[in-house]
Amino acid sequence: MNKFLCCTLVLLDISVKWSIQGISPPKYLHYDPGTSRQVMCNQCPPGSYVKQHCTAASPTVCAPCPDQYYAEDWNSNDECQYCSAVCKELQYIKQECTSTQDRVCECIEGWYLELEFCLKHTECPPGFGVAQPGTPESDTVCKSCPEGFFSNETSSKAVCQKHTNCTALGFKTALKGNAVRDNICQENTDTSPQKCGIGVYHVKQTLKTYL
Repeated sequence: MNKFLCCTLVLLDISVKWSIQGISPPKYLHYDPGTSRQVMCNQCPPGSYVKQHCTAASPTVCAPCPDQYYAEDWNSNDECQYCSAVCKELQYIKQECTSTQDRVCECIEGWYLELEFCLKHTECPPGFGVAQPGTPESDTVCKSCPEGFFSNETSSKAVCQKHTNCTALGFKTALKGNAVRDNICQENTDTSPQKCGIGVYHVKQTLKTYL
């Protein structure tokens, strides 16, 4: 047999996996060896696979995915995909494997996935606050507290707090705050002498702070 003809026949025997979307159910092209023509086959729905391709005389035969296998979408595959392995250390099962969806594992609270391991969320030091909280997929993003804000704790959740407005509370600022400390407020003191009696004066002064 001519080598070129042999190769041509082999290639024609391979299913063409071109999917045609926008029609229901979705279709795919398959070479029918009985008629030596390409035929339009129905894809199999989620949760199943192609057990037997269609021909010019018969439709596609679908079969359900076996246990621990799944198919998320309409497909023309000869088998379903195997479900992911069990969850790893510091992970829990967020979503179990079914015939239409893979098993989903997620890091426990306060941890995130980096490559294949769960790492603890970064804690922002004093003078820094959380700009973006950590998630099971990403680490905490810290940002230095801007002017007028502070953080005096180490935390993976706390944001920078605004300095106390002493004036709005009816006090005066005894000590201006910075990135790691709040303003310290002091009561406005009337330092003018108050006459208590003949030749006797009293000066009243009260100090109040807000830490």
